[in-house]
Amino acid sequence: QVQLVESGGGSVQAGGSPRLSCAASGVTYTRHCMGWFRQALGKEREVVAVIDSYGSTIYADSVKGRFTISKDNAKNTLYLQMNSLKPEDTAMYYCAADPKYGGSCPSVNYHGMNYWGKGTLVTISS
Repeated sequence: QVQLVESGGGSVQAGGSPRLSCAASGVTYTRHCMGWFRQALGKEREVVAVIDSYGSTIYADSVKGRFTISKDNAKNTLYLQMNSLKPEDTAMYYCAADPKYGGSCPSVNYHGMNYWGKGTLVTISS
């Protein structure tokens, strides 16, 4: 059974650099696409970054150059390093995993990921 537990959220000042973590159990990184998504109040959930089984990454334009997704297979942990935070980055951040495409991360499946964590809230103050 897959379980995803996010941590690292909280209140951060603009320009800060927190790191989110996602402890993943039941996930085989060689067969799962992993990703970070976020949902701001009153808005739809959107992809932030995904990483496939080969380590290839894709970022939303809004975070490109500021956020970095990575994974530690030995620790079964997914990370999101967030730099140069802006107030518009305020959102609930979710970790997700999916094995349907053998570790690949096709964009058509972003909102069809099988497994989701409960999220960690990141609030940026200016």
